[in-house]
Order: sequence, then C-alpha cells, then structure tokens
Amino acid sequence: MKALFLAAALLFAADTTQTLSQEERDKAVAELEGSKKAFLDATKGLSEAQWNFKPAPDRWSVRECAEHIALSEGFIFGVITERIMTAPANPEKKAAAAGKDDKIVAMLQDRSHKATAPEPIDPTKNPSMTGDEAVKRFVEGRAKTIDYVKTTKEDLRDHLFDHPVPAIGTLDAYQWILLDSGHSRRHTLQILEVKADPNFPKQ
Repeated sequence: MKALFLAAALLFAADTTQTLSQEERDKAVAELEGSKKAFLDATKGLSEAQWNFKPAPDRWSVRECAEHIALSEGFIFGVITERIMTAPANPEKKAAAAGKDDKIVAMLQDRSHKATAPEPIDPTKNPSMTGDEAVKRFVEGRAKTIDYVKTTKEDLRDHLFDHPVPAIGTLDAYQWILLDSGHSRRHTLQILEVKADPNFPKQ
C-alpha cells in the first residue's frame, strides 16, 4: 500500500513539471496536423509536369514550394530546439508575445506581405529534391515536431526570441511552433495559386 501511495505521489509530481497544459499541446498538435493535411492534399497525385510548372520565370513551381516547406520544417525546428531553448530563459519579454497564440498562424497566411527565403531554405539556390522527396522529408520532419510538442517538459513559454520580420516580433518557443505550422500553410496557399493558373498542366 505504501508503494502504491509513493507511485501516485511520484506521478503527481511528474505531472506538475509539465510546462505546457494539455490544452496547449492539443491545440498545437491539431494545428500541425491540419497544416500537414492541407499540404498533402495540395500535392497529392501530381505529375512531373505539374510539379515543375512555373506560372512565370520569377515565381516558384509547386516542387520549389514543396522543397521550401520541407527544408523549413527542419530549419524552424532547429531554431526552436538548438537556439531558442538553449539560450537562457528570458521571461521578462513575455509581454511582447502576449496575445499572439491566436494570431500567428493567420499572420503567416497573409500573402500580401512578401518575404525572401534565407539561402539555406531557398529552393532556387541549390535545388535537391523531387516533389515526392520533398513530401517525404516534410512528413518526417513534421512527425518530429509533433512528437516534441507531445512530450517536451521544457519551459517553452519562458524562452522568447525575436522573429526577423518586425510585424511578427517577439514570440515564445510555443508560438514559434505555431509559426512553423503557419509557414507551411502560407506556402501551401502558394501551391494552390500555382495550381489555379490557367496554364497549369491538366496532367
């Protein structure tokens, strides 16, 4: 009986160490799964011609969008786990991130504001993937992100980092995860724009 009480006490103690609520975890996982599904639906069953069609010389093809999404998944996850979470906690910046949980995904999907991709995730610099390879890499990377959200005991809310786009500003590590999902939604919308072009191959 004493052992049972001890086990229960340890379980309770373990629960109190969780820095994200179950609601926060569920919300982030649902968003990550939703943006993954949107991307997979947008790229399902494409022919080689459809993958590589460019609406204009200065616009990305579906394949380039997919490669960017795939590269960005690992890039953003690395920023979170290797840069933000390894730096000292800075909860004094929380006020600058307040209220952004419900805004960040929508902000990323506003394609009226253009951005330039950093060279490591710019698919026009060193193209290296077919469309199918990009999808596979994205799915593997997104699974890693989702597992992290489900299992991490790190204090994501006490580690904050400034996004280089001033309109986005300071985000905590949890919001950076939501940003990751919003980023893939942004470029999935770009894929849909390419597919809606009147010259997009029928097959």
